[in-house]
Amino acid sequence: MRSALLVAGFALAALNLRPAIAGVSPLLDEIMNDVGLTPAGGGAITTVMVVCLGVFGPVTPLLARRIGLDRTLLLGLLVIAAGVVLRGLDGAPVLYLGSALAATAIAVMNVSMPGVVKQHFPTRVNLMTGVYVSCVVAGAAGASALVIPIEQATGYGWRGVSALLAVPALLAALLWLPQALRKQVRAQNGPRPFGAVLRSRVTWYITALMGLQSLTFYVMLAWLPTIFLEAGLAADQAGYLLSLTNAVQVATSLAVPVLAGRRASQVPYVVGAGVLTVLGYLGMLLAPTTVPWVWMIVLGIGQGASFALALLIIALRPSGPAEVTALSAVAQSVGYVIAALGPLLFGFLRQASGGWTVPLVAGLGVCAVQIVAGWFAGRPATLGKAQI
Repeated sequence: MRSALLVAGFALAALNLRPAIAGVSPLLDEIMNDVGLTPAGGGAITTVMVVCLGVFGPVTPLLARRIGLDRTLLLGLLVIAAGVVLRGLDGAPVLYLGSALAATAIAVMNVSMPGVVKQHFPTRVNLMTGVYVSCVVAGAAGASALVIPIEQATGYGWRGVSALLAVPALLAALLWLPQALRKQVRAQNGPRPFGAVLRSRVTWYITALMGLQSLTFYVMLAWLPTIFLEAGLAADQAGYLLSLTNAVQVATSLAVPVLAGRRASQVPYVVGAGVLTVLGYLGMLLAPTTVPWVWMIVLGIGQGASFALALLIIALRPSGPAEVTALSAVAQSVGYVIAALGPLLFGFLRQASGGWTVPLVAGLGVCAVQIVAGWFAGRPATLGKAQI
């Protein structure tokens, strides 16, 4: 019973790591019109959230040392609920503030989760990484698919739909509460693994992979429905296409860590995932309304595998939970700062060029660099205390 509750709470917590971000994209046109934002200002909503994912990740090892990983995860869920309610209030300042608050909590949880895997499931890292990542992707897919139908069914508008995202976060907090009430395992050496992690070249390969694959993902999360809308598709169809690419990532992110984790080198998987992402971007560039569902499936496989592999490599390389949390903090914090440039840059390029050709070509360039970084990050290496 305790084991089942642990896995269920872990999975439900992971489901809450993307809806607060993914739920913005299908509603972005409505939000921009209601609040009076330019395309760059609309892209800045996602950018603010991704910046917070990067900036506030490093506090996680400090929190874990003081209150334990399990209570850190619980705190993150409660703050997500507060943030999504706040941003539904009136005015652009609270829109950005609430988004930033929710994203700060997600940042802490992002960094916590690989350490939670290492702490609670040390013999099942591959499998539980797959479960964790697939739940993250499922949360993004669900939010992308459901926010418009929920808005239409309830008549609440984008503000009310945003506030409803607090419900699954509070349910996850309730389910995770038994873990948080138990005696906590605290890292005795706190943040000290940071120094060794920062000196390792492997850390920066992993960080580059994490950042670049996140950039290409968040660009699509922020702008994909808008790209399809401007290509001539209906709003609900554009939202479902984003949901499709995210849904494809669920199965991909569950299977890929299990397969890739059996090998010493993850290079073939990382490079293959990058190539598929390139093909998805090419489809969006050259023929967005011709079999768009094919491009979304290809893109989903590539991006889902890339994300899962980045997190798997973070969990595999270090020797223990403290080292995993330190590497996770560095890779995700710096990586998400890199990723934060994507939606904002795409918004500016769209505004300056008057179309999506220039932004998508820039995205292809990022994908090429991602493949190179992935080749280095995927090579066999050990980030144990003696090696870093």
